[in-house]
Amino acid sequence: MSGAPARTLLLWCPDWPVLAAEIVDGVPATDPVAVLHANRVVACSERARAEGVRRGLRRREAQGRCPQLTVVDHDPARDARAFEPVVAAVEEVVAGVEVIRPGACALAARGPSRYLGGEEAAAERIVEHVAQTCAVESQVGIADGVFAAGLAARDGRIVAPGGTPEFLAGLPVEALGRPTLTDLLRRLGVRTLGDFAALPAGDVLARFGFDGALAHRLAAGRDHRPLAVRQPPADLTVTADHDEPIDRVDAAAFAARTLAEQLHERLAAHGLACTRLGIEAVTAHGQELHRVWRHDGLLTAAAIADRVRWQLDGWLSGSNGRGGARPARPTAGIIRLRLVPDGVLAQAGLQPGLWGETGEERERAHRALSRVQGILGPEAVVTAVLGGGRSPADQVRLVPWGDERLPARPGPPPLPTAGPPSAAAAPERAVSTRSRAAVPAPPWPGRIPPPAPAVVLPTPLPAAVHDAAGEPVVVSARLAVSAAPARLTVGAGRPAEITGWVGPWPVDERWWAPAEARRRARFQVCLADGAALLLAVEGGQWLVEAIYD
Repeated sequence: MSGAPARTLLLWCPDWPVLAAEIVDGVPATDPVAVLHANRVVACSERARAEGVRRGLRRREAQGRCPQLTVVDHDPARDARAFEPVVAAVEEVVAGVEVIRPGACALAARGPSRYLGGEEAAAERIVEHVAQTCAVESQVGIADGVFAAGLAARDGRIVAPGGTPEFLAGLPVEALGRPTLTDLLRRLGVRTLGDFAALPAGDVLARFGFDGALAHRLAAGRDHRPLAVRQPPADLTVTADHDEPIDRVDAAAFAARTLAEQLHERLAAHGLACTRLGIEAVTAHGQELHRVWRHDGLLTAAAIADRVRWQLDGWLSGSNGRGGARPARPTAGIIRLRLVPDGVLAQAGLQPGLWGETGEERERAHRALSRVQGILGPEAVVTAVLGGGRSPADQVRLVPWGDERLPARPGPPPLPTAGPPSAAAAPERAVSTRSRAAVPAPPWPGRIPPPAPAVVLPTPLPAAVHDAAGEPVVVSARLAVSAAPARLTVGAGRPAEITGWVGPWPVDERWWAPAEARRRARFQVCLADGAALLLAVEGGQWLVEAIYD
């Protein structure tokens, strides 16, 4: 490691975790906001600092200083997603950007300073472009090395070439960002970076190890780490402009095939394939149309052309706006068509399944459902995904056709028990079920055992359950049933005789949040006519949740 550190420009966005929470989750950054990790503040807004909130405070102490504080959980993925547009905006002005962390990125200052009229002009240009493009305030620091440039950015300062050691000398050792080393240096009487840099390098290595020696070089202004610049993502979109507006389906089909082949060739040149395709169109009257097509396989050139043709057919063959079921037709022909590969992966990165996942029948069904989506929208065709949960309604999640089929909740292992009881075994099953409820099977205690009901009611039906003496059946807080259920009345219907029952399965959810707490118990019952129902009692009210086949 020899030679002078490279001249570095670093852009820093203050309080970035707070700004990311505003960009992604809509949390107002102008209010008192604190971002917490492991119950400690890692970032806070300007108004929160004015109320005495500081980094490192525990949640309770921070809320004690600022009772109106809005607390947000730390989410590095959210910070990175929100920062990507900022980095893209910087890359529109300069090249060779390295992301230091969400909220800070660096680049070599030599190139921008030469073609933008100097370091100060380059810094102003980048800050202004980020503010106009992303509506984000930022500061730029320029110094010799990434470490010094990051500290200079805190004050929006440009350190003169060769003046980095002097600039660092007066800063406290806490600027190193190493709490353990900083605490030890403080106890040894070393309080500034200049004091630390004055120590012999050999003694620092022997006493503090390799990390201490690296920190010693940074404190002395000898930061020789090269920038690990990132490659800007390739522009894979294809666009076609038409002088004559396209208002016929046959002309749209021809344009779709040509554009699809261009997109497929561009993707193939980068060794990529498309799994999610965005189709955008602009009409002669300025109307903008957009639709995203999803596919659980690799979109070939023919498949891309088909989807574009279907989409253009759906747009150009729309209703006239007088109550038709299809979307309204554009008021003018299409003059611009754009294909955006919204989801890509390596050409060999998707392997088909061995059984039941390929074949002409499946492909034909997929094409039909995808075409319906193109006409009516992605949410028009949904499939059920099974997952975890305590009630049958909680265990099913509807996802648009072609989307990733992930359950909303992790599913538990199967439970070894049967469904609705018979009349002969009802009392014994009731006892055994209560014993099982006392020692629930993880991870969903209170979950109804299989088989699953055939019909899950979207809105439970009110019901009444009475014993043989005609008294209402109640369930105590300790899950004691007042008497054996004998008759069931659903709504205003006639009473039906209960020939078998099993339960209760207790559920006590979100007890730590009073506004969301919910406590109920479920029963399975058989009726004299052969029907089997899933009942729930909550707050003294009986409900019919599902029906067994």
